[in-house]
This record gives sequence, structure tokens and C-alpha cells, in this order.
Amino acid sequence: MDLQLIWFVLIGILWTAYLVLEGFDFGVGALLPVLGRGSGPDDTERRKRVMLTSIGPFWDGNEVWLLTAGGATFAAFPEWYATMFSAMYLPLLVVLVALIVRNMGLDYRGKRDDDRWRARWDAAIIGGSIVAPLLVGVALTNLVRGLPIDKNLEFTGTVLTLLNPFSLLGGVTVLALALTHGAIFLTLKTDGAIRAEARELATRLGVVAAALGLLLLVWLNVAYGTGASSIASAVAVVALLGGLAANRTGRERLAFVGTALTFAMVVVTYFLSLWPDVIPTTLAGGASLTVHNASSSQLTLQIMTGAAVVMTPVVLVYTAWTYWVFRKRIAVHHIPDPVPVR
Repeated sequence: MDLQLIWFVLIGILWTAYLVLEGFDFGVGALLPVLGRGSGPDDTERRKRVMLTSIGPFWDGNEVWLLTAGGATFAAFPEWYATMFSAMYLPLLVVLVALIVRNMGLDYRGKRDDDRWRARWDAAIIGGSIVAPLLVGVALTNLVRGLPIDKNLEFTGTVLTLLNPFSLLGGVTVLALALTHGAIFLTLKTDGAIRAEARELATRLGVVAAALGLLLLVWLNVAYGTGASSIASAVAVVALLGGLAANRTGRERLAFVGTALTFAMVVVTYFLSLWPDVIPTTLAGGASLTVHNASSSQLTLQIMTGAAVVMTPVVLVYTAWTYWVFRKRIAVHHIPDPVPVR
């Protein structure tokens, strides 16, 4: 097995981890105005705090997978990184701003006991949790569709090139999956009214996500897929339907495994459709970026592989330990009164 293939697979794994893990906390943040609505101002505030506390130990660690995916792409496939960031500069900048604003909301929301203060940061959390997965989905889907790259490996399109129907469908599908994944996560991490309402909402959102996902995956496999990507797509659809069925019967862990596996198989489908390209060209006479003409030197890949062998188990063990430590449910009655400002 050559090192280009190994790092192509590892980058796919990093994107899988990011969407599976960050996907649920995007979903929780975006559902704040829906599941956070209570019977009165005090109940509403406590419900929102339950939702945000459920992702509190995880969201910043989840974002590390995105940074690692970007760093690994830069080091292993610099031409891929350069062309992707050149072509998608504005959308990726918007993703960065959305993540920054969202993270500021998660950090600063509880710093002051003031309704207007919290409402503004709520808007930041909700907006960032919607915009980021939407544009990440658009960006990843554009990689599968291809970009107008000339024979000199230069992007020749515009921002409007990225806003095509197929890629927009990919963005909306990723957002719908994140909302479903987040609702099911709340059934695992909360108790009481939020848990019950999250289960009902997950079913409704899941139907929409399944319809969008089926359309996206059929389109992808007909236009760009392979036999292997078709199998991965079928697994994704079955996993989502199985997760929704488990959710309806109250088997919450199995439901979460279903939506997590769906996200994973969508990424697998994308990468199987790409191989051996990393960005196919849509220009007649253009040149596609492949794992070979976009990769770093053999020595660089060897050094990276050695570092990955040492560090990856450490990261996985620490991540698993974090989720184990913070595994218990929380409910409204666990939320203390806000501390008044002095």
C-alpha cells in the first residue's frame, strides 16, 4: 500500500470524525430555539442551559478534527490544499467566521445574567450552527463534482461556480443530517421533557434527511460514483432508516449509532467517488488533481506516517475517555440559578 493511499484514507477518516462528532453539536446549537422553548422565561432559560451543557465538554474538542483534517491535507497533499482554499476562499472564510462567532457564543453566553446579552449570543450560536455545516457540505460536495481547473492546475471559476444545484443539495443534506444527529444526541444526554420532545423531533427531521440523502446519493452515484461508492451509499441509507426506527422505539444508543454511521458512510461514499482524484477537473483540456500529482515528497509522507502512528492512539484514547467521563444525563432540575452580577 503506497503512502498516498494511506494519507488519502486518513484524511477521509479525519473528515468522518469531524462530521460525526461536530455534527451532533451543530445540531444541538441549531435546535436551540426549538427544543429550548419552555413554558415561561425561567423554564426556557433552563432548557437552553441543559442543551448547551450537554455539548459543553465536547464541542471544542470536536473542532480539532477539522483543524487536523486541514493540517493533514496541507502537509500530505499541498496542491490539493492550495487549490481547494484558492477556489473556496470566500465560503471557507465564512465557515471560519461562523465557527468563531458560534464559539464566542458558547463561551460568553453565561458570563452575564442579562436577557438581551444571552439573546444575542443565542443568535450567534444558532447562526453559526446552521451556516457552518451547510457550507462544509457545499465544499465537500464540490470536490466530488469537480472544479474548473486548467492544465496548469489553476482554478478558473468564481464563487458562483460553487453554488450549483448538486453542491447546494449536499450542503442542505449535511445540515439536515446534523439536525437529526443533534436531536438524537439530546435523547441520549438529557432527561425529562427535552428528551421526549427531542425524540419526536428527530423522527420528523430524520424523514427530511432521509429524503434529501437518498436524492443526493442517487445523483452522486449516477453521475460520479463507482460500485464501491454505491455499496457505501446503500449502507448510509439503511443506517439512517435503522437509526430512525430505533429512535421511535426508544433505543437511543442504537439510534445514535445509526446517524453516526450514516455520516461516516456519506464521507466514505464521497472519498470512494473521488479516488484517485482529489479534485477532478470539469474543464475540457484541463488537468485533475490526483493523489499522485498533488502529494508531498515520499520523505514527508514517511515522517507524517510515523507521527500519526504515535499520536493517533493517544488522541483516540483521550477522546473516548472524555465521552465516558461525561456520559451521564442532565435535566432541568440539575441547572443551578444564574449567579447575579455584582
